[in-house]
Amino acid sequence: MWLTGRLAPDHKTIADFRKDNGPAIRKVCVQFVELCRKMGLLTKASVAIDGSKFKAVNSRDNNFTQGKIQRRQKQMKRSVARYMRSTGHRRPPDRRRRRAVGNGAADQDAA
Repeated sequence: MWLTGRLAPDHKTIADFRKDNGPAIRKVCVQFVELCRKMGLLTKASVAIDGSKFKAVNSRDNNFTQGKIQRRQKQMKRSVARYMRSTGHRRPPDRRRRRAVGNGAADQDAA
């Protein structure tokens, strides 16, 4: 805070700084990690914290299990099929059904 004279830059200013100075920031980070290794501060079990903050939302609407995902996929397939029927599109015939109908027609012609 003392460096900026208690000025608080907005998110756009910070984002622009990071975008404009990406290579230099990466180089400083690499040098910092090398310094920490030389000083013996890093072990094989290191934890890094970047200061990001995320809002935790785990409501029933935002919480997905495998069962919920499968039910939702089935619901979407039914919804698309219903829409396609409403627009006049017919469902493509099933291959097994086509073969059975085709074979039946050939048997009738032979008789």
